[in-house]
Amino acid sequence: MEIALARMSSKGQIVIPAFMRKGIKEGTDFILVKENNTFVIRPVSDLENFLTEDIEFAHRTEESLLKYKKGEFISQDAGEFLSDLELG
Repeated sequence: MEIALARMSSKGQIVIPAFMRKGIKEGTDFILVKENNTFVIRPVSDLENFLTEDIEFAHRTEESLLKYKKGEFISQDAGEFLSDLELG
């Protein structure tokens, strides 16, 4: 584990120290997670597959909620529901 100090600029920018940037290409996208006063930063490439699946699931859930609110919600048994989720 490596530890370093960093300071946030007036523009909200934080510089990752040079020794920690080794092996990271310029232009790499990161995801930041804040919980209380704890921050986690990970390259998006590490999480891309998980995020894509989560975003797709959220999109399908939102579509279902809109159908429900419009009265277009249909009744399905568990097998049909799971089948629809897999095809989505």
